[in-house]
Amino acid sequence: MKKSKPSSSPQKSTAPAPIDCEPRPFTLAGHVALVTGSSKGLGKAIAFALGRAGARVAMNYANDQASAEATFAEFQARGHEGLLVRADATNEKHVTKMCHAIEQKLGPVDIVVVNATPAQPQKPFELYDWAFHQQMLDFFVKSPFLLTRAVLPQMKQRRFGRIINIGSEVFRRGVPNFAPYVAAKGAQAGWTRSMATELAPWQITVNIVSPGWIPVERHANDPKEQKDAYKALIPMRRWGVPADVGGICAFLASDAAAFVTGQDIAVNGGMTVC
Repeated sequence: MKKSKPSSSPQKSTAPAPIDCEPRPFTLAGHVALVTGSSKGLGKAIAFALGRAGARVAMNYANDQASAEATFAEFQARGHEGLLVRADATNEKHVTKMCHAIEQKLGPVDIVVVNATPAQPQKPFELYDWAFHQQMLDFFVKSPFLLTRAVLPQMKQRRFGRIINIGSEVFRRGVPNFAPYVAAKGAQAGWTRSMATELAPWQITVNIVSPGWIPVERHANDPKEQKDAYKALIPMRRWGVPADVGGICAFLASDAAAFVTGQDIAVNGGMTVC
């Protein structure tokens, strides 16, 4: 009986490919983030959460310089690295200049959190004019467009990017006497979904975080009966706090969320359940 000669070519393995079960690092070290409207409220909490995770954070404001400087001093006192930049996030020239300044001081922006927002009065439809509708669209559709266009070339080149829109539960809930705001937030959600599929091949994720009513400074004078009525509807039976929003933004910005895109994540204690 002839003995077969050993093959000189490597044998193909029939073993399954190893599965990566290791958790991805929950760190933003080496990344540069821009958070618009971050001198107070949810924006401040988001900027602080990203800074705590290791990102260099550009904190943006438009009007209240004293408040912004106080917030940035607190940010630095906690040992975080960043930059304070003044710009109108709905103005093309301002956005271009701001992103250039950030790149010069901190490096290319690879995390953008679109948070800046104007006043949001609730009133019957007949009392709104088109100028107010346009303002809502400027903040929640134009601003994401301008910011993304400014940073996208670098994101594509590096094949990494995180775009996080701050939306609102009002779109899912169809809150009345709020049509301009609700419509603009709906448009922002649609923009997020489309951009997520368009940018996925470059490993750039686009998501939207939709908080419920989380009281911040601008809610200080809201009627107590309104607050009590809303809180009674929250399944978790507690108010959300700004850090709840900051935490999910830090996750979405990290490598741990590299396979999460096109999602609308509600942060409202179960008020809206998909």
